[in-house]
Amino acid sequence: MSKRRVTYYYDPDVGAYTYGLSHPMKPQRMRITHELLTAYDMLPKMHVLRAKRASAETMTRFHTDEYVNFLSRVTPENAQQLTYQGTRFLVGEDNPAFDGVFEFCSISAGGSVAAAHRLMDGQTDIAINWAGGLHHAKKREASGFCYINDIVLAILEMLRTVPRVLYIDIDCHHGDGVEEAFYTTNRVMTCSFHKFGEYFPGTGTLEDRGRGKGRGYALNVPLKDGITDESYRSVFQPVIDKIIEVFQPSAIVLQCGADSLSGDKLGCLNLTMQGHASCVQYVRKKNIPLLLLGGGGYTVKNVARTWTYETACALGIEDQIDLNLPWNEYFEWFGPRYRLEVPESNMDDMNLKDGSLDRIRETALRYLSELRPAPSVGLQDVPRESVGEHLGIGDAYEQGPLDDLDEQLAQHAKFVYNLQERAAHSDSDSDYDSDTSLARARTRGGSGPRSVRSGKKRMSLLTGEYYDVPRLEEGGNGYYDLGCGHEPWAAADLPALGAKRRFFKSPERGDSKLERILLERERAGVRNGRASLSALMAAGGQDHASDPEELDMDVDTEEDP
Repeated sequence: MSKRRVTYYYDPDVGAYTYGLSHPMKPQRMRITHELLTAYDMLPKMHVLRAKRASAETMTRFHTDEYVNFLSRVTPENAQQLTYQGTRFLVGEDNPAFDGVFEFCSISAGGSVAAAHRLMDGQTDIAINWAGGLHHAKKREASGFCYINDIVLAILEMLRTVPRVLYIDIDCHHGDGVEEAFYTTNRVMTCSFHKFGEYFPGTGTLEDRGRGKGRGYALNVPLKDGITDESYRSVFQPVIDKIIEVFQPSAIVLQCGADSLSGDKLGCLNLTMQGHASCVQYVRKKNIPLLLLGGGGYTVKNVARTWTYETACALGIEDQIDLNLPWNEYFEWFGPRYRLEVPESNMDDMNLKDGSLDRIRETALRYLSELRPAPSVGLQDVPRESVGEHLGIGDAYEQGPLDDLDEQLAQHAKFVYNLQERAAHSDSDSDYDSDTSLARARTRGGSGPRSVRSGKKRMSLLTGEYYDVPRLEEGGNGYYDLGCGHEPWAAADLPALGAKRRFFKSPERGDSKLERILLERERAGVRNGRASLSALMAAGGQDHASDPEELDMDVDTEEDP
């Protein structure tokens, strides 16, 4: 097998974090994998790097500022307060607010972004970050043990350099977070092979194919329980061949979630270590820049075995390593056989009993055949620094401390801005879930009154049960969209449907001392020199002795189509 330049990213601190003693996600699996790589003497054959940890600014390339700020502040002690009693950001029991959650996310995301950057610079052929692959995280909330979607951040980094990126997901669970992020673009094609049915996250049917420009560039291959190596290979290889033929990707991201292995605690497929690694071997043969990421996997010793073997596949030395494990710090974990293997079980392959696998393969290939040729993209150099950094202009706080007046003006301006925008944007920040969001908009029509957002269904990865996430205060439950006019204390300030909307009529008060001085001047009959901003705007900026009527505007109660 041809030799490739391989870069391996590892941070020694990643194994020190824990989701909790009873939680199935164990970051220690990356530490065990690293120990096995060291024992097999693979590290000298790779360029081993410790990536710079991702900053909050880097995370906001995909995630919202509010969510990233929340992750940087949350602790087990204040989690209930910051999540509004568990109804925002971290919903359910899947994603606990453990100590160091932000640092853990920065390690995972930093490794993937750095790997993508190095790959696009041409400094390596294959980049590996087993701490990455957290494919369930959404733009503004955590999901399925994932907090920051390092895959999306890595792909966005790649798109700065190349026109098209192919994302392949062989995790047992559907890669919903990545698919949702690129659901409307034709520059990223997402292909997910996953268990489908009453199974987390409950998405990823054959009919989920993208929207708008991205129509056809999201491909899902739903599988049933017990799929074996041979069955998996029979659908994986022809689908990947057809995608590369039609889409012609410039780079490939392969998420190697190990919960599709036989015997996984939360998985239900029946792949062996060799069957799982055959996907890495097959994609490697395409000679396209390749980023290998981790993902799921909850039988820790099998995860470490598989990622070690797949690292050997990336190096092209899988036939040269001894399957009898060498001595290492975790040697006793791998008893009683102490071998680099994950055998299959005696599960029945439900994909063959009803012939569903053949139908799925034929349908997927037909969808790919209907795609137009690879889309062309006009690329241009994208600055890697902000305008402020380029001009040498730092943050206002860096130039000097703000005085009390500056702080008050900033606070007042922010309050007025939120007051103006909350009614107009009451629906603009609603979560976007592929086809369902636009479908709801169409069924509402364009003239009816606004309905209360009742929330959305979520499935727990731990229990497999569905639960509601209310979006507004309903019967004492739910959470508020702060700054969007959904706070209970702001309900009285919102204009009624069809009523006149009054701008700049803010209840915010300024300095109390100043207010008292102005009040005394008014009582003494001294003109204060103040004018209503709305009145000035109505009068074209001219100050009149008489108080003009406030400027009125009709509130548009129609929903956007």
